[in-house]
Amino acid sequence: MFNKVVIFGVGLIGGSFARALRHAGVVTTLVGVGRSPQAMARALELGIIDQVAASVQDAMAGADLVLIAAPVAQTAPVLASLLPYLEAGTVVTDAGSTKSDVVAAARAVMKERVGQFVPGHPIAGRETNGPDAAIVDLYHGKKTVLTPLPENAAADIDRVAAAWSACGAIIHRLTPQEHDTVFASVSHLPHLLAYALVDDIARKPHAGLLFQYAASGFRDFTRIAGSSPEMWRDISLANQSALLGELDAYLAQLTAIRAMLANGDGAAIEAVYANAQRARCRWIEAIETAEAPPAQDSSPE
Repeated sequence: MFNKVVIFGVGLIGGSFARALRHAGVVTTLVGVGRSPQAMARALELGIIDQVAASVQDAMAGADLVLIAAPVAQTAPVLASLLPYLEAGTVVTDAGSTKSDVVAAARAVMKERVGQFVPGHPIAGRETNGPDAAIVDLYHGKKTVLTPLPENAAADIDRVAAAWSACGAIIHRLTPQEHDTVFASVSHLPHLLAYALVDDIARKPHAGLLFQYAASGFRDFTRIAGSSPEMWRDISLANQSALLGELDAYLAQLTAIRAMLANGDGAAIEAVYANAQRARCRWIEAIETAEAPPAQDSSPE
């Protein structure tokens, strides 16, 4: 499917993409580009990539597909670095967790060639980073959202979709604005809350004692606070408007629950908890139904 795939940022996201493509047997050569020589050397040592590019020009020569798997604030600089060497047949995509800012950066940098950029976002991750965190099945059964541009050729969108499908992902499509509104609520706000809670506890004078007794509930709630601070700083700022709206709504919810607690209103508190429990159960059931294998036909021939 692909002769040469170039990945800017061979960490968890880019490295897992490379591993999955190789496992699927759909790529001949995987080339890595990155800011850290140590990380790139490690990716090469682990066999995630076949070579580390000597330069961006060298990387882009003959590339079929380019994935930008770097913090979203790096999108414009990366696009600017590769644009002089972008060949007519090369398609560029990204894995950024925000899309409106990425699209704006692509339009500003690529101008009339923006049609060669197909924005995307794989909805998968782990709380670990770097090449050693990359796994072959990170995207298996997970959603990848594409937010195509009007300038994109259908064949280029299909090529990006085919790459993610080869990784085992399920392809969805949204507009950039829809994407950012949705993920401010179900991804960006939870990360902000997890970071804030751990930071609050870590700053207390008896933090050591608190962490000593923190158990599985605390671990599960705060797991995502182990993610890359740089990446999530960029995501928070890039989706500032939508995230502020979600944060304000959540603060209103906390204020309401605080009033219930202060008034000793157990019935109201239980109602909130019960509604949340029902909603979560429905969500989990929907996920399990979607992931369940199709029933086997046991009827006689």
